[in-house]
Amino acid sequence: MSMHYIKFMGLLIFLSAGQITMAQISVIKLNKRSIPASVKYKGDIVNAVRFTDSEGEHLLITTETGITNTKGDSEDGNGRDAALYAYQYTIKSNGSLQLNWQMVDFVKDCQIDLEAIYIPGTFAVTDLDRNGKAEVWLMYKTLCAGDISPGEMKIIMHEGGNKYAIRGQNKVRVGPAEYDGGKYSFDDAFKSGPDIFKKYAQDLWRKNIWGPRD
Repeated sequence: MSMHYIKFMGLLIFLSAGQITMAQISVIKLNKRSIPASVKYKGDIVNAVRFTDSEGEHLLITTETGITNTKGDSEDGNGRDAALYAYQYTIKSNGSLQLNWQMVDFVKDCQIDLEAIYIPGTFAVTDLDRNGKAEVWLMYKTLCAGDISPGEMKIIMHEGGNKYAIRGQNKVRVGPAEYDGGKYSFDDAFKSGPDIFKKYAQDLWRKNIWGPRD
């Protein structure tokens, strides 16, 4: 048996293994009617997907409440709120659902400009490190400001039971050649995690540094 043949077969095995690993992540977009009635959530659906990875089949929903009047304690009775949520369930073999994790962020009792929104085009389910476990990416902005100020911006990523976060601000133009915001910091999970996670997160931040309003 020639060395060329052995090398060729080895390459085929390597490529096949990579295809099998990537094929483990299957994602299907859902509409509101496809979500089981037993699933309770707050707000309006922004994204809903069903995906399969090495840990099983999952249901993921992201929502936004939009702007609502503050209920209960408010500084002068004119406060407004906005919140966003994310829910990930595992779908068991008997069809029942088990909540794996839930995320919530919000602005409360804001008297001025208000936002709590996911940044369009940033939601993704990936397997960057090819370990068969899906990575769920969420990016959003919150703001309560009455002037041209940057808002808080975050990237949250879940891989199984592990959470990764980037926190910072979107970039805004405050003068003819003057800017504010745009900086961010990795949490410890990102700092110690795979480089491919950090690169993806940095690219996502750079592409959306101005946030959804600009």
